[in-house]
Amino acid sequence: MKLYNSLTKKLEEFVPLHPPKVGFYTCGQTVYDYTHIGHGRKYVGDDILRRVLTRFGYDVTHVQNVTDVGHLVSDADEGEDKLEKGAKKTGKTVWEVAEFFTKNFYDSMDKLGILRPTVICKATEHVPEQIALIEKLLAKGIAYDTPEAVYFDVTKFPGYGSLFGQKLEEKNVAVRDDINTGEAKKHPADFVLWFKRVGRFADHVMHWESPFPIPGRQGKGDGFPGWHIECSAMAMKYLGDTIDIHTGGTEHMAVHHPNEIAQSEGATGKQFVRFWIHHGHLMIDGTKMSKSLANIVSVDDVIAKGFDPLALRYFYFTAHYKKPMNFTWEALSGAQNALGELRAAMSNFQFPISNRNTLSNEKLEKVDGFRQKFDQALGNDLNMPQALAVAWEVAKSNIPSTDKYDLLLDFDEALGLRLTQDVGRRTQEKIPEEIQNLSDQREEYRREKKFGDADAVRKIIKEKGYMIEDTPEGVRISAKQ
Repeated sequence: MKLYNSLTKKLEEFVPLHPPKVGFYTCGQTVYDYTHIGHGRKYVGDDILRRVLTRFGYDVTHVQNVTDVGHLVSDADEGEDKLEKGAKKTGKTVWEVAEFFTKNFYDSMDKLGILRPTVICKATEHVPEQIALIEKLLAKGIAYDTPEAVYFDVTKFPGYGSLFGQKLEEKNVAVRDDINTGEAKKHPADFVLWFKRVGRFADHVMHWESPFPIPGRQGKGDGFPGWHIECSAMAMKYLGDTIDIHTGGTEHMAVHHPNEIAQSEGATGKQFVRFWIHHGHLMIDGTKMSKSLANIVSVDDVIAKGFDPLALRYFYFTAHYKKPMNFTWEALSGAQNALGELRAAMSNFQFPISNRNTLSNEKLEKVDGFRQKFDQALGNDLNMPQALAVAWEVAKSNIPSTDKYDLLLDFDEALGLRLTQDVGRRTQEKIPEEIQNLSDQREEYRREKKFGDADAVRKIIKEKGYMIEDTPEGVRISAKQ
């Protein structure tokens, strides 16, 4: 299996640190607003990676965080906390906001056929681990304490500026003037590990006691963690100091993921992540999906328009995960039609096991060849467009229908498209006597080599709402979707 590693910018053979076990960490949602289909693309991509790893024999521990505190509206440590912003918008408490939108996120992911992570960890439930990691960085002199916050010192981490191919000066953007003067913040790219409950955060609703003192106050400090520290603390708690795979969106390559690497490796002296996987953005009608542009589409919006949410999953598979992708309702309609046809084919392929014929060597080689082609596509950096093409090759091939069914069922363990969703209903349907008589008449024409007349009868059957297929096991009749 080969994966494109964003850190090295190379396609590399994937070998886990402790095979067959794989430690897999996913950047989860900041739960302050509704989940949209742009998020869906990224998490379907993560789901495929997990399914493929499992298919290839790995034992995957999948950890995913929930950011329910500490993520400001800007990655440059400016603006308000996103949870408090969500609370103001909805009229709920920050805790209610986090609970409501966490449920919305996972409900949406369930509808897209995404497997639940092995571990779901909330930032608010892992504050002690985050504090312990910050204390380790302070003890090593890689972090420093100021009256308003504890910062990570990027100049103490060699190579920070070159992570993911960037230069340090490119990170000196959107820095607040009030923390870039005097002696508080040493370098514009230094990032917050812990916010103290002073100044603009004096009334921050979510806060915890800490060992980081507030000047002029007695006793221990009081505040809340920064966004970046939570991922490092939770990833290492559940997966160890070095993890095999870490995923996120391409937007994380500029700030969040370099900060994770710096604080994790600064604390442990070990490589934090071996393979970094980044997913491309989803555009809508050629424009970035954005709340400010009011062009956000949710999974529930897709369902409300009459689409199967798994048609959206199929749509995601039509482009490689690293590439930007453009969403249109026309494209989704095409994906729904294709998924419906593939499911209809599965219904037609299912026959009682007693009808299975012994495969010739040629057919056996074809079955094995299709399986190999499918796995090669998956193993080639998750090439889902190619994997879908192989599935369609199987559906249109001349191998016995029962073997098509079995092969596609095997493929669906990775695809997650629920290809047998309509099989039970369709295989139990009763074919009307009129349609059966027409089929018998068509067979009589075929025996008499009156193929034009046979085709005319097939057309009549189709006009009456039924499909007819000639298979190695005989004629198959089914109602159209």
